[in-house]
Amino acid sequence: MKSLLKKTEGNVIRTIDYAESDVIITIYSKQIGKIGMLARGAKKPNNRLASVSQLFTYGNYLFRHTRGLGTLSQGEIIHSFRGIREDLLKTAYAAYIVELTDKLTDDFQPSPALFDLLYFSLKFIDENYDAEAVSFIYATKMLAFAGITPQLERCAHCGKNAERFVSFSIKEGGFLCRRCQNVDEHSLNVSHATAKLLKLFLSMDI
Repeated sequence: MKSLLKKTEGNVIRTIDYAESDVIITIYSKQIGKIGMLARGAKKPNNRLASVSQLFTYGNYLFRHTRGLGTLSQGEIIHSFRGIREDLLKTAYAAYIVELTDKLTDDFQPSPALFDLLYFSLKFIDENYDAEAVSFIYATKMLAFAGITPQLERCAHCGKNAERFVSFSIKEGGFLCRRCQNVDEHSLNVSHATAKLLKLFLSMDI
């Protein structure tokens, strides 16, 4: 199969050990979207691909591209996000963010907006912003990228505006007003403050 040498910038969102010394990395880039690459020898500490193949790393990647798994030729770190990897709590929230990205995106489907959201979310966690808040904002916005944007402006059942929503229904896909809260016995009670925060998270620029 013919391969092409390509270059792209992106974040490493997944790493999988392969064979004795190789690693398969998944990168999310602005130009290509999600793509997998084989980094030969990257498990060896002195290998030139070891540092650029670490989870969360943002860098330039030169790789041989086919319709399947690419092969990483060389890479250059732009931002290591070392502060994330050295803090267990930051690592946990950042891992949640990149796993969401991996699970809710398809290969070779670029989204510049999602690329920016991912990069800046990791950047803010690395820079000591509230990691929990950043991850909540990210998760809320990922619903839209997954095609399941919740109805937060009016009752998801009757369609009417309400001053105060009392619950959130996964089945109905959004908030429920007091009149409609019984249409889903499994709906989750929400406070007025929580409802306002969810709407804010969905609309705000990270």
